[in-house]
Amino acid sequence: MAKKKAFALRLNEETLKSIEKWASDEFRSTNGQIEWILMQSLKNAKRTPKNKED
Repeated sequence: MAKKKAFALRLNEETLKSIEKWASDEFRSTNGQIEWILMQSLKNAKRTPKNKED
């Protein structure tokens, strides 16, 4: 499994509330929802990270 790196993310309050609601609707954490949104965007742009063999 890939290592995860923590970083600060600043969002306006309304955007965060929308993401929290969406996450709740899909039974995910807010963090999990943001990761899912980012991964979907990467897939759509054909920019998914390459798998590294350890």
